[in-house]
Amino acid sequence: MSERPPGKGGPEEGTPEYDWLYGKGGKGSPPPGSSDATRMVPTQGRPSGRERPDETRVMPAQPRTSSGDGRPPGGPARGGATAPPPRPKRERRRPRFRFGIVKLLVLVWLVFMVAVPLWAWSKVDKIEAMPGDDGRPDDQGGNTYLIVGSDSRDDLTEEERRELGTGGEVGQRTDTIMLLHTGDGPNLLMSIPRDSIVDIPGRGTTKVNAAFAYGGPQLLIRTLENETGIRIDDYIEIGFGGFVGMVDAVGGVEICPQTAMKDPDANLDIPKGCQEADGKTALGYARSRKTYSELGDIDRARAQREVVSSIGDEALSPWTFVNPLRYYQLAMASSDSFSVSDGTSPISLGRFAFAMTRVDGESGLTCGVPIQDLAVTWDEQRSEELFSYIREDDTSSIPQNLCTPSGMPRG
Repeated sequence: MSERPPGKGGPEEGTPEYDWLYGKGGKGSPPPGSSDATRMVPTQGRPSGRERPDETRVMPAQPRTSSGDGRPPGGPARGGATAPPPRPKRERRRPRFRFGIVKLLVLVWLVFMVAVPLWAWSKVDKIEAMPGDDGRPDDQGGNTYLIVGSDSRDDLTEEERRELGTGGEVGQRTDTIMLLHTGDGPNLLMSIPRDSIVDIPGRGTTKVNAAFAYGGPQLLIRTLENETGIRIDDYIEIGFGGFVGMVDAVGGVEICPQTAMKDPDANLDIPKGCQEADGKTALGYARSRKTYSELGDIDRARAQREVVSSIGDEALSPWTFVNPLRYYQLAMASSDSFSVSDGTSPISLGRFAFAMTRVDGESGLTCGVPIQDLAVTWDEQRSEELFSYIREDDTSSIPQNLCTPSGMPRG
C-alpha cells in the first residue's frame, strides 16, 4: 500500500498502515464498527473465535433466475426495456398414418396371401392316380408331371355345355396329354398326341388316350412309363370348366393363331394373328379339330401348350399378387379346375405353376414327341434319344433337332 506524505494526517513514519485487504491494522486502523472496515465472515461449522483469517470461504450461491441476468422471471430487462415473452414450445406433428398401422396392414396382407392358397388347396380333389410300384422305373433326377386335359363334362351344366360346344356326356376321355419335366436344366414341356399308337398293358396296341378311358390315370401313367422309361412323379388333371375358369380369372390370355379359325362345333370364330382370348375362346382354340388341317393333332398339341403356358405366365404376373380380388378368384378357380394325385403337395403344385411360366425361350423348351410322319408314329431312335435326356435330368444338352414344336425333324 502507498504511504501518505507527512503532515497530511497520515501515520507516523515507520508505522505500517492499516491493511485494508486482510483487516490487519497498525496505526490508522479504523475504529471498531466503522463502515470502512472489512468484516470477517464466520466460517461454517467452526466454533466462534477459531476462524483462520487466511482460509478460503464458500459463499452461499444465489439461485439463478430464468433470464440469466439476475432479474426475476418476467421482470423488466436492464435499461427499463420489457423482456420478450418466452417462445412456446413447438409440438411435433404426429404422422397421419402411424408406423404401427402400416405394420398391421402388411401382416394382414401376408396372412391373406398364405390363407387363400391353403383354403383353395383344401378344396382340390386328390385322387389315387399312381399305379403300384411293381415294374415302374426307379427314381430319377428332377420332377416330371403328367398333365391331362380331361374331356369329362361332369363339372358343366347343360347350358355351359351348349355355350362351350363340348357336347353331351362322353365318359372319361383325355383330350390333352403333356409331360412337364423340371430339374437342373431348362424346363421341358412335351406333348404326346392323343392318337399316338402305343401298347396299353392288358389292352393291346391302340391309341394312347384309350388308356385313360380304360383304366383312368393309373393305366395311362403305367402306359407312358412303359413307353418312355420316364418316371412320372405327379399327376395333374384339368377339366373343361376349370380350364375356362382359370383363363377368365387371369383376365384372358394371348393366343396367336396362324390362320383364321372357324369351328361351329367348338364355338370358335377368330381372325389370324395374336389377340386376347377369354376362357371360352381359349378352350375352343385348344381343342378344335377341324381347323388344324395342315398338321392336325400336332397343331392342336402346339396350341394346347401355348394356352397352358399363357395361363401360367398370367397367373404368376405381379398384378396377380397386387390385386387381392384377382388373387382370390384365381385360387378358387384353380381349386375347382385341378384334380391331383394323392401325395402331391402344395409346394409341388406351386413349382408346377412356376415352371409353366418358363417353358419358352431361353428358360424352357417346348416339344412334340419325336415322330416320323403325320400319322404321329413315333420315331423310335429320335424319341428314345430325347427320353434319355429327360431320364438323366440333362435337358440343357438336348439338341435343337430333337426338340421341335411338331415333333418332326427340322429341315
